[in-house]
Amino acid sequence: MGKDRMRKYKAIWLFDGDCVLCNKGVQYTLRYEKSASIQFIAIQSDEGRRLALEYHVDPDNPETFLFLEHGTAFTKSDAVLALSKHLTGPARIASVLRFVPKPLRDAIYGMLARNRYAMFGKTVTCMVPDKDQRDRFVL
Repeated sequence: MGKDRMRKYKAIWLFDGDCVLCNKGVQYTLRYEKSASIQFIAIQSDEGRRLALEYHVDPDNPETFLFLEHGTAFTKSDAVLALSKHLTGPARIASVLRFVPKPLRDAIYGMLARNRYAMFGKTVTCMVPDKDQRDRFVL
């Protein structure tokens, strides 16, 4: 990924492109983001696999999404909190999670992550961003 393209965005969200919950999260973010500051990379892409491995996330069995911001990598519930700072709308409530002890937050996150396909399903088609959003996605 070119450095110019990365500089344009303040954060990168590495997400599971096969996960319905993850795709809905990306769509929610596109709708409620305070400003267009996040770039989205599916873990199944070449760049996604590279980033996942670099940050010790198994690209073939991701149990977390990765949120990169200002040189810091966030995973599990910390990634949710970091992402929520960029959002308006109902997701702002996620900020109260910072008062929940991290081991408990991560345990709940892990349960959802391990069961995301059973609970929410897998996508059968890839999300196709519209013309105005295309440059925000690394394919």
